[in-house]
Amino acid sequence: MASKHPLPPSFLPSNILFPRRSTSLRPPHHPHHQQRGIKSISPVRPNRFNHDPSLPPLGSTKTAAYNRLLAADTLPLRTGALATKSGMTALYDPVTGARTPCTVLQLDRNEVIYHKTRARHGYNAVQVGCGWRQPRNLGRPLLGHLERAGVSAKKEIAEFRVKGEKGLRSSEVGASIGAGWFQEGQFVDTRSKSRGMGFAGGMKRHGFGGQPASHGVSLTHRSMGSAGGGQGSGSRVHPGKKMPGRMGGEQVTIQNLKVLKVDEENGLVVVNGCVSGPKGCLVKIQDAIKKPWPEVLPGPPLPETVAEPLRATT
Repeated sequence: MASKHPLPPSFLPSNILFPRRSTSLRPPHHPHHQQRGIKSISPVRPNRFNHDPSLPPLGSTKTAAYNRLLAADTLPLRTGALATKSGMTALYDPVTGARTPCTVLQLDRNEVIYHKTRARHGYNAVQVGCGWRQPRNLGRPLLGHLERAGVSAKKEIAEFRVKGEKGLRSSEVGASIGAGWFQEGQFVDTRSKSRGMGFAGGMKRHGFGGQPASHGVSLTHRSMGSAGGGQGSGSRVHPGKKMPGRMGGEQVTIQNLKVLKVDEENGLVVVNGCVSGPKGCLVKIQDAIKKPWPEVLPGPPLPETVAEPLRATT
């Protein structure tokens, strides 16, 4: 059978009517190539306040936030201590006779139990325990945790966040923290639970003014009144509405308390002013973040060696 003659170009189909399907003619990133994806419902809008090339770029990563934390004075350089509130008293100035109210805090066998690092736990903190209790009253996991640190059974355990790894070197695991850890004249922050008031009404809990004493008001003089609107607010009580409930028993932070006296032999730290909570409550003491830090900087020595010059000055 004779072979067919090739057709002339005029008889071939046109590329317009029958386009060729070739990936080489249209690259994947062609400007007219349609790309499908998820469209953001909140696109990034230009900001007219942050176009200065001299400004550093804003970082939203965990590393950038950690670097900002190290650059700012938002965490103390060293760990704190746990104390028990013994009560309040007053000190008198022998020259002027001025009376200064103060609170006596008792430190009892404070020891460092554990170091939490950013690589393993996400933040830097020092775990401190105080007091003593019967080992049979503790669970086996906690007893093993204390045994690895080489400390006795503790009554209370708390954490103190510190600034960077330098704060972890302020105290080694198993080291004791006494009253000499603080020095007279420095400022500290205290954290403790406030005294529980039980169930309280709106006037006592939030300071409401109450209802009028007359003019048709009967048996609702200390009532809070309306708890919410009608149709305009959805005929409901909005979340966070101030209402009667349990009052007190919350952690209260009191900042910038000046250390007036330090008795390292008896483990007493006397601070100016009042500390929240009843007698016998647990109080966390740490260097104030809004005041100059003490000259005793954290370093390799243990707290016992750091406290030697403080005994000479007091």
